[in-house]
Amino acid sequence: MTEFQSFESEVGGRNLTISTGKLATQANGAVTVQYGDTLVLVTLCVGTEPREEVDFLPLTVDYEERLYAAGKIPGGFIRREGRPSEEATLAGRLTDRPLRPLLPKTWRKDIQLIITVLSADQENDPDILAVIGSSTVLSMSEIPFDGPVSAVHIGYIDNKIILNPTLAELENSLLDLVVASTKDAIVMVEAGAQEAPEDILNQAIQFGHEANQNIIKIQEQIRQVHGKPKVEAPPDKINQELLSVIPSSVIEKINQALNQKEKPQREQELADIKKELIETLSTSFSEDAIVSALDNKIKIEIRRNVIENNRRVAGRTLTEVRPISCEVGLLPRTHGSALFNRGRTQVLAITTLGPIKKEQMLDGLGIEETKRFIHHYNFPPFSSGEVKRVGSAGRREIGHGALAERALLPIIPKDDDFPYTIRLVSEVLTSSGSTSMASVCASSLSLMDAGIPIKKAVAGVAMGLITDEKGNEVILTDIEGIEDFNGDMDFKVAGTIDGITALQMDTKLKGISLSIIEKTLSQARDARLFITNIMNQTIDTSRPEVSRFAPRMYTLKIATEKIGAVIGTGGKTIRSIIDETKTTIDIDNEGTIIIGSPDEEAARKAIKIIEDLTKDIEVGTIYTGKVTRLMNFGAMVEILPGKEGLVHISELADYRVDKVEDVVKMGDEITVKVTEIDNMGRVNLSRRAVFKNVSEGIDAESKPGKTENYPFRKQQSSHSTGRHNPPRNRQRH
Repeated sequence: MTEFQSFESEVGGRNLTISTGKLATQANGAVTVQYGDTLVLVTLCVGTEPREEVDFLPLTVDYEERLYAAGKIPGGFIRREGRPSEEATLAGRLTDRPLRPLLPKTWRKDIQLIITVLSADQENDPDILAVIGSSTVLSMSEIPFDGPVSAVHIGYIDNKIILNPTLAELENSLLDLVVASTKDAIVMVEAGAQEAPEDILNQAIQFGHEANQNIIKIQEQIRQVHGKPKVEAPPDKINQELLSVIPSSVIEKINQALNQKEKPQREQELADIKKELIETLSTSFSEDAIVSALDNKIKIEIRRNVIENNRRVAGRTLTEVRPISCEVGLLPRTHGSALFNRGRTQVLAITTLGPIKKEQMLDGLGIEETKRFIHHYNFPPFSSGEVKRVGSAGRREIGHGALAERALLPIIPKDDDFPYTIRLVSEVLTSSGSTSMASVCASSLSLMDAGIPIKKAVAGVAMGLITDEKGNEVILTDIEGIEDFNGDMDFKVAGTIDGITALQMDTKLKGISLSIIEKTLSQARDARLFITNIMNQTIDTSRPEVSRFAPRMYTLKIATEKIGAVIGTGGKTIRSIIDETKTTIDIDNEGTIIIGSPDEEAARKAIKIIEDLTKDIEVGTIYTGKVTRLMNFGAMVEILPGKEGLVHISELADYRVDKVEDVVKMGDEITVKVTEIDNMGRVNLSRRAVFKNVSEGIDAESKPGKTENYPFRKQQSSHSTGRHNPPRNRQRH
């Protein structure tokens, strides 16, 4: 058993402490990583026998949020953590992505990393601690691992690059960037940004890479003290003899197939080649070996054509974007819809608007409790021509959806300017690479079609990389699925014409250089502007009003001391208004009321009721009220909800009245004027004064309170917030 020991270093003005030998001693490896008051436990367990039936690296990363870490009790009836939250899923992916390329592809024993968040100070994000801890236990283990790897958060606040800003500081940051790197190269990049220019991204990535070196040194110290001897990685099983007997005619056919512009024809020709080769060589080699060798040859030819001939699959040039077409307003009853086609990739995006109370409640370790802008991504099996089980969203769907959401978030107006909950759903109908970036494009178009006041379109593109052993490096624009599978990098870039809003870079290499990142961002900008121009030809500004099927939102402001009058005891009053008018009503603690309804008349009725409930009675004002009580000396009239006044018998008419019942009855509606409010708050009314006003030609109508109808535009904001939350709405992928 490893003895307890701690290793410390200052990172961004706070101590980072990695400890081992105290917790989870039966795991193959276990460490705790603490930064501020955030602490995670990372454990590693390795299977005893290789899984011969699999042809992939069996690495599993589980990120477990425990709400006690932030002093919270889970919501719901059970009061226990259930399925991982979206944030936990994204943090698990964030940990997996920089580790996987540094492990041997031929390793077949199960590797399970479990990250348990034990303490969360809601200042320091535990996600990067998960990467650091996972790299540490892998470095200590017998598993061949080309690490260590470290990760840091980078912000850009007041024109300065900030290392590991707190969650609160990120509210005002132009940039929220995660950089994961080894001693020599960048392994992963993840970012959300407020239209940040490429040069700031390049500087921030370099800064993050340099900051990681300190943390890597700590891990190297731990490996020297507690590391186990490394075992050798299993050899590659590709049959070299089989590769040598594949005839040159097959190579020619492969190249002919790869040059086909249409994906179905290309796939059919490759399938025919596979069938022919199996028939020819099956007497000497197994079918699995033949298929593996053919796939290897296809990969070699794709990469050779790019490096030697600057020619890609389907004959495209290195920077050529596949043909694009766009359409909006396809679906007759949705609030907004758009179809985006890029090559064979096709995404349909649908926008739905709802009242603020429909915002998503978050039950996690972050500082946010609600979210009013939501993007969901669906990838049904028919999109790739497959037969699979249809179920709930998996890690891939959650990750792609969150990436697109992050890319669009900077253009979503604030709830003060557009008081709606906004839900976008991207339905991938056909997949041939870069569906997440197609979702960004389709969603941007759909937002405009829905009449949401955004000023700019957001477009996205996936960039690729091909390298060889001679040091050649070629960057590809708008990679197709086959290029992603056989290439070295998937670098997704989204943004407006003015800057980047989201990045996500993964690589199959042991890392890539800063110069490649700089070139990729520059080349991606050209593609992004090209795509944006095509999108703008379909729709370049938001529609002037929201759909007639969407609820209209109206706001009014009341004094904070009047909130109780609108809500009523136990919510009785507000529920009665909602039931009577069939509207939605939201009230915040500052007295802002948002009323939603597709029926303007119903909304105006609700507004009138609320105004009457909160209006102060004024001397000289004329009201129409209901007679609630009759007495010998006069009648009580309710002139505003819950507010009564007395009409003395002498003021009931412009003539002498003998009995009150001769003039009014219970339940009658009469028009009266307020003549006095005495020092005890009692209200005196007069019907006689109304008759006098009418005879003198004075207008007796009351003026309604001012309201605002949000289908008519106000100034758009730079980003979206939840109603009661800070302006930041970070997401990881």
